[in-house]
Amino acid sequence: MSGTATRILGLDPGLRRTGWGIIESDGVRLSYVASGVITSDGDDELAYRLAELYQGILGVIAAHKPAEAAVEETFVNENPRSTLKLGQARGMALLAPAMKGLVVAEYTPNLIKKSVVGAGHAEKHQIQAMIGFLLPRAKFDSADEADALAIAICHASHRASRALAARVARESAR
Repeated sequence: MSGTATRILGLDPGLRRTGWGIIESDGVRLSYVASGVITSDGDDELAYRLAELYQGILGVIAAHKPAEAAVEETFVNENPRSTLKLGQARGMALLAPAMKGLVVAEYTPNLIKKSVVGAGHAEKHQIQAMIGFLLPRAKFDSADEADALAIAICHASHRASRALAARVARESAR
């Protein structure tokens, strides 16, 4: 990609498995860079599992040097304990890029699906097929990686409007 491309990190947070995907966007074209999964040891105490996720995300940032990051917003499920743990993993996904000075955005699952597939209630296989179409060089072995790439694609689609909204808000506050 050209020198004007922006490298974006997409994160699909989870306590057991946090998917990550890196793409580059020049505003029109998208290019696959890398993807993977960060895991934590289920036998460890929560604090150490969160530390593993945090360190893993920092490692991805150090290796691939993204300028911006996007994280999926938490959905509330029926088990409050699981929702709380997911929220804590999500906290690490927000904190790590913020601590490295990246622009960090959050997107709802429905907006991510709509941005990638065109429908807010798309199935996993539809998302994966569309990622294969949008990023033909993408190689992902899990739904976590595919979801992270979808989050990065969503951010690439919405980053300009988010930047404009932030600029307008700053100017109206003056």
